[in-house]
Amino acid sequence: MRLLKVATCNLNQWAMDFECNTKNIKESIVRAKEAGAVIRLGPELEITGYGCEDHFLELDTVTHGWECLKEILLGDWTDGILCSFGMPVIRGSERYNCQVMCLNRKIIMIRPKMWLANDGNYRELRWFTAWKQEEQFVDFQLPSEISEALLQQTVPFGYGYIQFLDTAVAAEVCEELFSPMPPHAELALNGVEVFMNASGSHHQLRKLDLRLRAFIGATHTRGGVYMYSNQQGCDGGRLYYDGCCCVVVNGDVVAQGSQFSLKDVEVVVAQIDLDAVASLRGSISSFQEQASSKPKVPSLAVPYKLCQSFNLQMSLSGPLKIRYHSPEEEIAFGPGCWLWDYLRRSGASGFLLPLSGGADSSSVAAIVGCMCQLVVKDIANGDEHVKADAIRIGHYTDGQFPTDSKEFAKRIFYTVFMGSENSSEATKTRAKVLADEIGSWHLDVCIDGVISSLLSLFQTFTGKRPLYKVDGGSNIENLGLQNIQARIRMVLAFMLASLMPWVHNKPGFYLVLGSSNVDEGLRGYLTKYDCSSADINPIGSISKLDLRSFLKWAATHLGFSSLAEIEAAPPTAELEPIRANYSQLDEVDMGMTYEELSVYGRLRKVFRCGPVSMFKNLCYKWGTKLTPLEVADKVKYFFKYYSINRHKMTVLTPSYHAESYSPEDNRFDLRQFLYNARWPYQFRKLDELVHQLDGDKVATPKSTDHEPLDGTSVGGMGVVAARSGDPKAGF
Repeated sequence: MRLLKVATCNLNQWAMDFECNTKNIKESIVRAKEAGAVIRLGPELEITGYGCEDHFLELDTVTHGWECLKEILLGDWTDGILCSFGMPVIRGSERYNCQVMCLNRKIIMIRPKMWLANDGNYRELRWFTAWKQEEQFVDFQLPSEISEALLQQTVPFGYGYIQFLDTAVAAEVCEELFSPMPPHAELALNGVEVFMNASGSHHQLRKLDLRLRAFIGATHTRGGVYMYSNQQGCDGGRLYYDGCCCVVVNGDVVAQGSQFSLKDVEVVVAQIDLDAVASLRGSISSFQEQASSKPKVPSLAVPYKLCQSFNLQMSLSGPLKIRYHSPEEEIAFGPGCWLWDYLRRSGASGFLLPLSGGADSSSVAAIVGCMCQLVVKDIANGDEHVKADAIRIGHYTDGQFPTDSKEFAKRIFYTVFMGSENSSEATKTRAKVLADEIGSWHLDVCIDGVISSLLSLFQTFTGKRPLYKVDGGSNIENLGLQNIQARIRMVLAFMLASLMPWVHNKPGFYLVLGSSNVDEGLRGYLTKYDCSSADINPIGSISKLDLRSFLKWAATHLGFSSLAEIEAAPPTAELEPIRANYSQLDEVDMGMTYEELSVYGRLRKVFRCGPVSMFKNLCYKWGTKLTPLEVADKVKYFFKYYSINRHKMTVLTPSYHAESYSPEDNRFDLRQFLYNARWPYQFRKLDELVHQLDGDKVATPKSTDHEPLDGTSVGGMGVVAARSGDPKAGF
C-alpha cells in the first residue's frame, strides 16, 4: 500500500493585504502539518488575493508576492511538506498566474496557468498571459533577492508534473478543469495520480453541484486523487468566494469543507491509498490502451518519498455524502458572510437599512439578522477571531462579548421606516415587528414635512404645485411626486448612517444597505439615487421569486415569524395615495410579472438572446397559452423598458453576485447604456414573424392603465423609475 495524507483549505484572503494573507497561509500549513499531511494546497493567487484586478499590473504587487513567499520559505513552514502557493509571476515581459510548488525550503517548480478565466465576472486576460509552451520546461531566473536568500538561481517553469519516488503530482488551475480539453486527462495517462486544483471560484445560487460534478467526473473514469482549494469570503469586491474545499478519490468525495463560514482558515485532511488509483486504472482497458500511446508531458524528477507503507495507525478516508445547501440557505448564509467580511474590514460600526415592511428590504434585514446569529454561534463554538472582531465592532468593554444575536443586532444594526402620507399602517407595523424580532434599533420617521417644504420651494419659483394622478395630475406630475419621496429617503438614510452613532455616543459610521433585487434592475424598476442607492446591497443579484422563497424559509428557520406575513403581502411601492378604488401594485406598474422577468433575464443573458431569438424561444415556452402576437407584444414591451432604463445600471449599488442573469454593469453584464429604444430593425423582424404566423396582425408595445408609454412608477420603499419614451430619461 502507498498511504498518502493530503490537506486542502478554504482561506479568507483579502486582496492586497499581504500580512493578512501570509498569516492565513502559515496557519493553514501549521494545521496541515499537525494533521500529518505531506501535501498542502492553497487557493489561486492566495498570496496577493484573487481580486486585485488592475493592481496586478503594478510591479509592486508582484514584488510583494515574492517577498511573502521568501518569508515563508526561510522559515520551517515547508519542511517535510509539499506546498503549492498561488501568486503572480513575471517572466521576461509577460505576467503569469502561477502555482509555485515548494518543498523543504526550496522552490521545485513554477506552473503557469494555461487557460485563463475570461468571461462573466472574470477578466484574467486583462492582467495575465496564458502559457502556451507545453512541450518542455524552461529555466526561470529567480529575482536576485530570492535567489540569494534561498541559494537557488533557477527553477523549472512551465506545464508538467513532478515525479516523486512513489507517486506523480501535478497542478490544474481553476478554469483549466472546465476547459474543453482539461489537462488532467493527458496527465492521468502520463501516470499522474494526485491533481491539485487551486481556485478562486465565486458563489452563485445553485452552482456548487456543477463544480463537484466536474471533480467527480475528472477521476471517475480515469482514477486519481483530486484536491480542490478555494478562497472563501469577500476579498474586497462584489463576489463571495464560497470555499467548499474537498478531496475526491476515484469519483468519490472523501473530504469536504464548508461552503459558507466566518472562519479565516479552514483545513480539511484526507488519508488515501494510492494503490486504489493504480488498481482502478489497471482495470479499465480503454485507459490502458490510451496510456500506451499517450502524448508525453514534461516531468520533473524529485528524489523524495511522499507515501507511507501499510500502517494500521493511519485510517483511510471513505466516501462521504456530499453536503448541499438549499437555495434559501444559500441566500441566508452567502450574503450574511459577505456582509460580515465587509463590515469588519471597512472600519464601519454597523449597518443602516431603510426598512419598508416589503419583501425586499425585509429580506435584507433577515440576512443581517442571520449574520448576527452566525457571529454569536461561532463565538459560542470558540472562534477567537470572530469574537475579537465582534467585540471591536460592537464596542464591548470589560470583557463582555456577544452572546445573544438580538443584543448584538441592537449594537450594530439600525432600521428606519421612512413613511409618508402614502404609507399604510400595515407596512409600518410589519417593519416594526420584524425589527423587534431581529433586535435592530428601529426608527419611525415621517418625511411629509420635508416633501411639503420641497414642494413649497418648487411652487415659489415656478408658481405651480404638482398633483398625483389619482387627484387629477398628469403622468409627469405623478412621477415627480414619487421621485421626491424616493430621493429624500436616500438623503435621509445617509444622514442617519453618519450621525446616529454620534447621537448614541458611538464612534465610527454605519454602512447604508440597499434592497433592490435583480429583476428590478433588469426592468429598470427603480430610480437613480433613491433609497435603492446605498453603500452595498446583499440582494441586488437575487430574483424576486427566490427572495419570496427565502422569506418563507427564514420565517421558520431564522425565527423571524413576521416574514411569513410580509411574503404573503402583494408588492407595492406605496408612493401614490391609497384610494378606495386604487392601490399601487408593482406588477401592475411594471406591466409584467416577476416570474416573467426571470424568464426574460435568463434568455437575455444566459442564453444570449436578442429580441428575435427571445421571441422564438418564448413561442415554444408560452405557445400553449399565448398567441405569437401576444408573445411579440411582451418581448417588445420588455426590451423597450430594458433599454430605456439600462443607464441606471451604471450607478447600481455594488451588489453581492448571486445570479447568472444579473444586469450589473460594472463587472458582469457589459453592454451599452444608450440605446435606440424603438429597436426598429429587430422589432420589424418580429412583426414579419408574427405576420407569417398570425396573418395580418402586428405586435405593438402594450400599455397598462397605471403605466402609459410616457411614464412609469415603480416599487420598493421609495423606488421610482425614469421617464420612458426618451432613452436618456431619468438622469
